[in-house]
Amino acid sequence: MVNPRALDRRRRSIRSIRKITRTMELIATARFKKAMDRASAATAYTRRITQLVAKLAQSGLEVSHPLLQPRPEIKHAKLLVITSNRGYCGGYNGNVVRAAAARWNDLASAAPKRSLEVSGKRGIGAFKYRGQAADVTFTHFEDKPTFAEVDVLATRYLDEYVTGQIDRLDVAYTVFQSAGRQAATVETLLPLSSLAGSGKPAAGAEAHGPTKMYEFLPSAKSILEEIVPTSFKVKVFKCFLDAAVSEQIARMVAMKAATENADKLIKTLSRHYNRARQGRITSELLDVIGGVEALKG
Repeated sequence: MVNPRALDRRRRSIRSIRKITRTMELIATARFKKAMDRASAATAYTRRITQLVAKLAQSGLEVSHPLLQPRPEIKHAKLLVITSNRGYCGGYNGNVVRAAAARWNDLASAAPKRSLEVSGKRGIGAFKYRGQAADVTFTHFEDKPTFAEVDVLATRYLDEYVTGQIDRLDVAYTVFQSAGRQAATVETLLPLSSLAGSGKPAAGAEAHGPTKMYEFLPSAKSILEEIVPTSFKVKVFKCFLDAAVSEQIARMVAMKAATENADKLIKTLSRHYNRARQGRITSELLDVIGGVEALKG
């Protein structure tokens, strides 16, 4: 017979876990709203400046910038992986790590030298488990990444690319598309020509329209020196913002599912506890009745 006390202890334990998961769900919901506001505010600016760089690159003007020029030979490729410091967010980190691992293997044939940089304790541990230690790690990017923090990282990448230390930069992160849809993806951010290519108009849209002409004041070179690096920094910042809001959504969904599962398990254990308690009482009553009948005999 099942021990009612054991069932009751397990039920109390699950109730305590439910309180924790419910609290984590509420916290993730609050953080998600703040993170989504920041990501939404940066989306329009990021899209517009990316489109501007793309149109300048496709306008046919004699403009050039080191960040827009692809390298004829890729000698050193770098991969940045953006994950979270904390878990309890479903398959969020696992999806990013799998996408990053696939790209990391592809880079083995694309470049003789590779370097790996990982943001987030979960990603660092995942790659160590796979036998690939990161060359550089970051753990200070939380759910509120600031542009100043990302600017330091992006500036280093720009300097490394301009000086020829790296020839390609890929970023693996979770892109935020909507509150109900996020997807782990890997994008090539350097050279910027690959990023600008993503802003090409669809066939039949602007392809047959008039070519836009640009006038540069004071000069095309001075403007490109400002707008091209800025577009890269903003794009890297947007990657961290998308990763932050996607993390909170994943944690909110995971904790909500855990809370609902705890509710179901508590109901099941309560039903089993009542049955076991009723059976224990019935057994004790039968023992008493049997003893009385024995005394009568």
